Amino acid sequence: MEYDVIVIGGGMAGMSAALTAARLGRKVVILTGGVPGGELLNIEKVEGIPGHEEGVPGYDLCPITQELADAAGAEFVMDAADSLAPEGGKWKVASASGEFVAAAVILAMGAHVAKMGVPGEEEFAGRGVSHCATCDGPLLGGKVAVVAGGGDSGMQEALTLANFVEKAVIVTRSDGLTGQAAYREQVEANPKIDVIAASEVTAIEGEGKVETVRLRNLASGEETELAAEGVFSFVGLEPTIGPAEGVVELAEDGRIAVDAQLRSSAKGVFAAGNVRAGNSWRAAGAMGDGATAAIAADRYLSTGDWAG
Repeated sequence: MEYDVIVIGGGMAGMSAALTAARLGRKVVILTGGVPGGELLNIEKVEGIPGHEEGVPGYDLCPITQELADAAGAEFVMDAADSLAPEGGKWKVASASGEFVAAAVILAMGAHVAKMGVPGEEEFAGRGVSHCATCDGPLLGGKVAVVAGGGDSGMQEALTLANFVEKAVIVTRSDGLTGQAAYREQVEANPKIDVIAASEVTAIEGEGKVETVRLRNLASGEETELAAEGVFSFVGLEPTIGPAEGVVELAEDGRIAVDAQLRSSAKGVFAAGNVRAGNSWRAAGAMGDGATAAIAADRYLSTGDWAG
């Protein structure tokens, strides 16, 4: 099947790209790799989106964006892209649903939560270890939960958990919280959230479920135990390169290197959102990225000019 633009990735960057390209009159297909929305579907309140001063749940924002893209004419395919390869001056993307060909491809696979790499992390997955406070927070009513990571995602999870748990404890390797000031202020003002700085989780233990979290102070090396029944890991995000591996050049941080027009090193291939180097790590930024990449792709399709 042939299109003008293929979008790989169903998060906000991908859906924004598909929406913009379709509104520009391009024939677009977006391979979402599952339910559209990506990591934002688990966020109780996405802030910084114009028109939503009080924030908007990710599980509302994502379907709204999907509906807009669909109404504009973008075709949604829920499969993941298995490969990306040149095909007669264009690009071919293979998936379980078949092969798609287009002159322009927008990579928007996003990023996934990095592993802590500690004993018990895999063993207790789904039995106390989670990445979704919205999903699993209600199961921890009146209990203690640990959030590993003091960035935006960690603070958002702690704020969500505080609605359910007796205490949410943020453990961060940094000397303090590192995310947006708006989140820091909320965390610091919440009596149900504690912060343990300059420390890391070294092990998760229990009998059949999470019962104890072992911590190490990075300055002194001292190890302590914290009784807890939930661990929510947000120690960082790793780019999901997937089918673009070996096709485009990567920056030092492992993300896709792009120029100001979000063009990659491969002619006709663009990158947007958390998968590209220099991204903003903001939902609003991902939406802007998607629109920017789609406009640049439209210009390329119209002129054939890649260097300008």
